[in-house]
Amino acid sequence: MNSYLAKSNPRETIVEHTDNLIDNYNKLKKIYPNLNVDWDILYLSCLYHDLGKMNRKFQDKIEKIKIHEDEIPHGMLSLAFLNAKELEEKGYSKQRIRLLAQAIAYHHDRDFNFDKEMLKREIELMKLEIDEFKYKRINNIVVKKLSAKYFSMNRIYEEHGENDEGEGGNLFFKYIMIKGLLNRIDYAASGGIDVEKENNFLLKNLEENLLENFKRKNPNAEWNKLQKYMIDHRNDNLIITAQTGMGKTEAGLLWIGDNKGFFTLPLKTAINAMYKRITEKIVIDDYENKVGLLHSDIKREYLSKKEEIDFDEYYNKTKQLSLPLTVCTMDQIFDFVYRYRGFEPKLATLAYSKVVIDEVQMYAPDLLAYLVVGLSYIDKIGGKFAILTATLPQIFVELLEKENVKFLKPEPFTNERIRHSVKVKHEKLNSEFVKELYRDNKVLVICNTVKEAQRIYEELSEDEEVTKNINLFHSGFIKSDRKKKERYILKFGDKENRCKGIWITTQVVEASLDIDLDILVTELSDLNGLFQRLGRCYRDRDWDKEGYNCYVFDGGNSKCNGVGKFIDEYIFALSKDALKNIDGPITEDEKINLIDGVYTMEKLKGTDYYDKLMDAIEYVKLIESYEKSSSEIKKIFRNIESKTVIPKPIYENNEVEIERYIDILRQEYNKEMTQIERKKLKEEKLEARINLDNFTLSIPLYRAEKHLLQKKDINKYEFIEIFECDYNDNIGIIYKPKDNGKKDTISIEERLS
Repeated sequence: MNSYLAKSNPRETIVEHTDNLIDNYNKLKKIYPNLNVDWDILYLSCLYHDLGKMNRKFQDKIEKIKIHEDEIPHGMLSLAFLNAKELEEKGYSKQRIRLLAQAIAYHHDRDFNFDKEMLKREIELMKLEIDEFKYKRINNIVVKKLSAKYFSMNRIYEEHGENDEGEGGNLFFKYIMIKGLLNRIDYAASGGIDVEKENNFLLKNLEENLLENFKRKNPNAEWNKLQKYMIDHRNDNLIITAQTGMGKTEAGLLWIGDNKGFFTLPLKTAINAMYKRITEKIVIDDYENKVGLLHSDIKREYLSKKEEIDFDEYYNKTKQLSLPLTVCTMDQIFDFVYRYRGFEPKLATLAYSKVVIDEVQMYAPDLLAYLVVGLSYIDKIGGKFAILTATLPQIFVELLEKENVKFLKPEPFTNERIRHSVKVKHEKLNSEFVKELYRDNKVLVICNTVKEAQRIYEELSEDEEVTKNINLFHSGFIKSDRKKKERYILKFGDKENRCKGIWITTQVVEASLDIDLDILVTELSDLNGLFQRLGRCYRDRDWDKEGYNCYVFDGGNSKCNGVGKFIDEYIFALSKDALKNIDGPITEDEKINLIDGVYTMEKLKGTDYYDKLMDAIEYVKLIESYEKSSSEIKKIFRNIESKTVIPKPIYENNEVEIERYIDILRQEYNKEMTQIERKKLKEEKLEARINLDNFTLSIPLYRAEKHLLQKKDINKYEFIEIFECDYNDNIGIIYKPKDNGKKDTISIEERLS
């Protein structure tokens, strides 16, 4: 009778699966013994959560005998095994039993469509099933409908507030910890991985692989003022402003120390570069058990390592948040603010984690709002955060204070070095000016839109003297071309590489890319963006020459590109006005003072930026918990208004290869396949999907409505679309002319790159 299955592939009985949960429960408790969770209730939730799978209808389904339309979710049936009377006799309060019941009933987030009579009937049938069921961890198995005083169909919401039995603490957060950690333990047991890997290596690696290397070059080398501050305040929430080149990455890692940590950045390009640096320069040995990479393209990055790692295991450990250190985008962890069905594992994990937020100024108003609300949750549930940024919008600090979030905000970490000499040009950006600066320099040109970047590139390409040394980089390239360009610009921007040339780009290079060029020419977007752009020029060098190394075109009597679309007009005007007296060398403190003078609550009230920010905060606070699914929230959180397509010229030039990948994806698994055959097909499908994805790019939805050419079905749920346009690997996508015959090129940036 102990042969009831919990899962079929691979086959595992309820007893075996539950034992695996208890093993992972013990691992979690050993690594984090001081975790603020009711360990006894968590243990019981692991013990009882799947006993409802003894239900015959579930067993018929898992054995592929029959699908019963009236099957009741096993989590709800598992409640019948709780002996509430016995628990109360052991001293468990009604509130704790209620938390236990809620966690078990909702450990899978499914819609419930059954009535009391159906539930009663299934419980009676289960009594017949368990007569001979024995389990060493449960002495007295009783099957009886749980009393309504311990469980009702109403979930525990945040607004239920404080505990009504005087136990202290917020009931909602107690529920999140139990249900969230039950999910984490359950997923780990099902996936055959450890729920957590211990961080007992990071500080040692930082000392041995970084500081010792510094000391080989300079025997007196030590952690700098910023890094020492982070070490001394590991137990505090921090908001740190520090100039570019101060070692913010090292400071963030030193603050995380030997704890569970998440390091978030706004752009995938920067995340990939940081992950590469950490795994190649800091955490070198056994990195697949220590450091993970988490963004929407994770499979692509991990597939490139398949010769040295077990792809499935590494991917599962990363997705299940089991690794000690994860480098990720904000949307991968902060979407919990929507309190969608199944959000609890993320917030429960953050309760014992340390989160570093890098380059906060890069986020649009809605994402900044989610960050404010998310950090308030992390603070309430017991986690820690550190904001590390080169420029800091003061309104962000004011909003955190309004949410009663406690943090330390020391004076900015700057030095007296002069790295930039700025000339403001009261005119539109022009290619002739760029050409004059070229000579033997590395020149970086940053435009606000892809359309403008393409224009400058095309004009410069007409000059034979410079055409062989210019490159274009923006979001309008297919993924394979974009990856190449990312590698090239990182190599070009290496301070040890003394080549010459011009790179024309958009905001994809604005933050966290470790590149150091000689001259910057940029359109003005806003002060935050400008000072980020300055950080790509003379990144760690002193400016001791006459003249200028940074040129800012403010549009003169016109607006710069993108203003009024994705750049707030009023903030642009404030930024333009703030720069009117800047001419020549500028210190880091002067930059920070200019930022502080623009991005205040008082200055921004009435702007679109302020309204979007406040509306987004209000929205996530008012949204009803569990109203939406995880997939729905992903779309809302990323504000997805784009469509993934294959440009027609790319399809025509690669049709045979593309069709081959589609054919692989159409192959189906069958019952006759061995585990080895299933694994092989899974790997082939993964490679085919990534290779197919290499031919794609994202276009705005309004573009897609006009020129989509054809759909290529992959399966009944999935398809890829061919888009009517021109394309080449030098300039990217070129839209078909409008009725007036003019070229109409792309004019958006991916917000999360």
